[in-house]
Amino acid sequence: MNSINIDITQAVSLTQMQAAAADKDAAVKTLDSASGAGNDFLGWTALPSRTTQALLDEINDVARSLRESCDIVVCIGIGGSYLGAKFVIDSLSDCFAAYRPAQPGAPRLLFAGQNISEDYLFELQSLLTGKRFGIIVISKSGTTTEPAIAFRILKEQLEAAEGREIAAQRIVAVTDAKRGALRTLATREGYRTFVIDDNVGGRYSVLTPVGLLPIAVAGYDINALVEGARKMETRCKTDDIAATYAEARNILYRDGKKIEILVNYTPRLHYLGEWWKQLYGESEGKDHKGIFPASVDFSTDLHSMGQMIQDGERTVFETVVSVTNTAHSLTIPTDADNLDGLNYIAGKHIDQVNKMAETGTRLAHLDGGVPNITITIDTINEDCLGQLIYFFERACGISGYMLGINPFNQPGVENYKRNMFALLEKPGYEAETEAIKKRLGK
Repeated sequence: MNSINIDITQAVSLTQMQAAAADKDAAVKTLDSASGAGNDFLGWTALPSRTTQALLDEINDVARSLRESCDIVVCIGIGGSYLGAKFVIDSLSDCFAAYRPAQPGAPRLLFAGQNISEDYLFELQSLLTGKRFGIIVISKSGTTTEPAIAFRILKEQLEAAEGREIAAQRIVAVTDAKRGALRTLATREGYRTFVIDDNVGGRYSVLTPVGLLPIAVAGYDINALVEGARKMETRCKTDDIAATYAEARNILYRDGKKIEILVNYTPRLHYLGEWWKQLYGESEGKDHKGIFPASVDFSTDLHSMGQMIQDGERTVFETVVSVTNTAHSLTIPTDADNLDGLNYIAGKHIDQVNKMAETGTRLAHLDGGVPNITITIDTINEDCLGQLIYFFERACGISGYMLGINPFNQPGVENYKRNMFALLEKPGYEAETEAIKKRLGK
């Protein structure tokens, strides 16, 4: 039995799928033959099968060194250099790990460089004071503003506390093989390094050292994660459920469903939604096209967003990630007074109630005109998450080609950067600085 399955019957009809099959097949061919736009960024498609045991062993060795020498490891990166690892680590972690006593050889893994908040960085520095900490810095160029600021500040703190020699032993750079500011610095200072391949974009990079090193530092099994992805890579050659998902969502888009809501029923998967939103938003939002990706945590958000989804404008559809098995067992006790009226479910597992909330919500939303795609995974472990990652990545590439766009570039992301650099009066942006000051009346 497969660990991941998809049900599209509550979203699209067989007739609709047959009508769109030719477009889907063409998109699959474009991706698999590397003949479409962005074909120089397809290194992720065979990444699981070509990841060597030697690389995984090296990542695990470096992770072990950081785990032994650090109380805290700060992972610096933004976008795909942050969200993939955060998603996997949060999914596998105890929900209250941050509140439990730290254990020897199990450092806290924190993130920085994903924002430009002065308070965040100040408070992070305060937390790190007096602690043994290390840094994983992830940047192809070393000049991306958000992570570059965080790295400059934390590197200075680490060197001041431990000296440059010890600091160099606790800094690992994941960067370009030959070029860029971070590669130059890493070579000069003697940092241990891993390479970001030129043909793998940031949002497709979780199964490279970008994601694997932080996940290994957090204590999780990257061998099993990659093996799960290999299973899905192999499966999609004969049973392409990723293409099925891509086809269904494009049928819904063409039918006026412009917003896709990724739904989970366990707080462990909150950051799955954040990673998925970047993957699909940055890949598909081109040429004034694209399905807007949103996410919700049910049943929590049923008490906030539920009304809008149930009765709002009919431009949405849902993709529900349903988890079959929980990690723990807990039943509802009987209460003699029964003041809360819950004795009718006494003796039931909490997950039974959660599953009925899931089924009841799906039926209500279907009745309200909200199509539902369901993706079922056996359990939340490294193997299943590896399969899920590859499934969503492959589906994203196929879906982008069905939309008629390049799913592997992100031209619009540069616009805010040009404005920010002009406002900060960065050298080389003098003309832009003058123009934006006039625009702002300065």
